[in-house]
Amino acid sequence: MNRLLAASAAVLSAALVHPAPATAASNSANSSIAVDPATQIEMHVTADCAGARCYFKTSANLLTPNGPTGFPGDTWARQTITLRSNDRDVWQEASYSAPAGVPRETKGANHNNVLSRMLKEPAAVQISVTYFGGGPIERFTVDGESMPVDWGTGQPDTRAAFFACSHIQVVYGGVNLTSPEACAQTTFN
Repeated sequence: MNRLLAASAAVLSAALVHPAPATAASNSANSSIAVDPATQIEMHVTADCAGARCYFKTSANLLTPNGPTGFPGDTWARQTITLRSNDRDVWQEASYSAPAGVPRETKGANHNNVLSRMLKEPAAVQISVTYFGGGPIERFTVDGESMPVDWGTGQPDTRAAFFACSHIQVVYGGVNLTSPEACAQTTFN
């Protein structure tokens, strides 16, 4: 019996001193709205949490009978991305690239007529991206990362769920439509 108690105490002590690292979890979501009987505007969102960080990626495109494509040259669009948790005591320390692949931002930028800015709230971050002109799907792709942080401790919070949601308003050649919001939700396992 003493051996069993000693072994249990050792396991408990190791778990308290060295908590198990959070494992990765991911999710994706899609939404679309019809432009005409053959064409749709699609919004795609993925979220992936690993270690103490969550990563997100959004992408917008036209879906035609020939497959996904970018937007025409006379396009003006505004995409809104919201990063949040299910816990109001968790804030998001985020950075992003708009379009994906350019240097990460924490406030805002203009990269080839893709204007962006980030607005911070106590429990959420909102990224607004405005596109002047069309182009390939890559131009309408945004990626980034966020560290959920507990307000009380200032430490990364891996207990709460992470949400990445996005929608886009697209205007071109007589079209003015806003996609439904697509939300990817994930947790640290």
